[in-house]
Amino acid sequence: MNKAPFAAALLLGLLLPLAGGAAGAAAQTDRNAVLNIAYGNRPGTLDPYLTTNNATSDVDRNIFEELFVINDKFQPVPELVESYRVSPDNLTYTFNLRKGLVFHNGQSLTADDVVASMNRWLAVSTQGKANLPGARFDKLDAYTVSLTLKTPSLITLNILADVKNIAAIMPKSIIDRAQGDKQPVTELIGTGPYRLAEFKQGEYLHLTRFDGYIPRQEPASGLSGKKSAYVKDIYFRYITDESTRLAGALTGEYDLVFNLPKDNIDQLKHAPGIHLYAPASGGSLITYLFNKQTGPFADIKLRRAFNLALDVNSVLVAGYSDPQFFSADSSLGFPQQVDWYSEAGKPFYNQHKLDEARALVKESGYHGQEVVIIATKEYAELYNLAIVAQQVLKQIGINSRLDVYDWPTVLQRRQDPKNFDLCALEFSMRQVLHQYPFLDSRAHFPGWSNSPDIDGVLDQIKQAPSLKAARPLVDKLHVLTWQYLPVIVLGHTQPDIIAVKNTVQGYDDLIGPILWNVRVNKQ
Repeated sequence: MNKAPFAAALLLGLLLPLAGGAAGAAAQTDRNAVLNIAYGNRPGTLDPYLTTNNATSDVDRNIFEELFVINDKFQPVPELVESYRVSPDNLTYTFNLRKGLVFHNGQSLTADDVVASMNRWLAVSTQGKANLPGARFDKLDAYTVSLTLKTPSLITLNILADVKNIAAIMPKSIIDRAQGDKQPVTELIGTGPYRLAEFKQGEYLHLTRFDGYIPRQEPASGLSGKKSAYVKDIYFRYITDESTRLAGALTGEYDLVFNLPKDNIDQLKHAPGIHLYAPASGGSLITYLFNKQTGPFADIKLRRAFNLALDVNSVLVAGYSDPQFFSADSSLGFPQQVDWYSEAGKPFYNQHKLDEARALVKESGYHGQEVVIIATKEYAELYNLAIVAQQVLKQIGINSRLDVYDWPTVLQRRQDPKNFDLCALEFSMRQVLHQYPFLDSRAHFPGWSNSPDIDGVLDQIKQAPSLKAARPLVDKLHVLTWQYLPVIVLGHTQPDIIAVKNTVQGYDDLIGPILWNVRVNKQ
């Protein structure tokens, strides 16, 4: 396993300017500040139930709150829940809600809103369908709800605290107006510290402080604890061109700049007026995702042939330029996730056996069909991986074409199995492996996995008496994943470095930006 974490010297170089030192601490907070964010990718939908995409969750975590969220140790802890208990058979969770909370429209939050929201989330989200099948929420009284499971699960609270398929609590009236599994809600109204002021598709999204917000009082930790909206307005500016984002970081046009071009990180380290923030945890799985429902890669032999052919280190360098930005790794889990990390799939990884791959193509049912690779230039690294995939396919005798769209169109087109056969995707680090939507057939995630063996071992892990007891099953899951190949795991990204203007204080990140508790100093 090739580990390539940031070198200690590099991290020191990136992080020394943080917070502007003592002078920054003494500066006065501007309560009317506007936080301008240069963001590289546009959301296809803002409905948190219908997508796991970062461009949606990075916005929605400011608008909505959940029953549970994760702290800085990736542990699920209460957010809208005041207290809870679990029945002796581990099938019923009873949640006592916090009282006195209001939505952005002034309506009080009650059990009716929670039950409506969570039952829709269970029905339409990939997390609900895959990991809590047959579960339901019921109202016990105005501020108490129950969750009833079909079978006990070790990871129930982790699933409720998912950071990407957010189990957002909305007013019941909005849920009642939502029609169908794939139709988004018509309004975004939550109880979070910021409310949606305006969304101009493709250009910007404007959040403004919700003055009726009632925070928890515990110290802030990860996504949990006290949230203070010090900044009045937040603008996500959708800047899809890398050079424009880079220029905005250098000139100070933007307060935060995401999706920085990796070749220019060294240039930014010494730029005046900004510092670089490297998140302490996070990162993403780097994958090739197959359409397994129809088309050439419905044949497992062809998936295995493509995997056999890959020279993973060359692929990753082509996509991410430098090993400081990635680690080559076969595991679904990250090394710091001791309960989920496994090298059991390593024998199937990075084999680079072109002759064996060509022979397997001939054994398969492939007869010259064109493989459609879907891609976008809005994610430069993933576009580069798509180019490499096309080259590798050619080397083993498989015809292909590259269909390039903007990111929202990619998200829309990949819903239909007739539209693509292969794409490069990153999946943000999750608390538990069950949260990766490409694994479980019940998630119905694009790619359409259908492995009863994988489904079965996922269920066995959930039903194990402890994570320690589930350890052999985690290894088994990795082997089954490499044998079935819902995706090819190429490795892990290091968390993306973010350019932060020196007037911005208190920025933090946990699988996405944490914008509450951020201050902007008066200049």
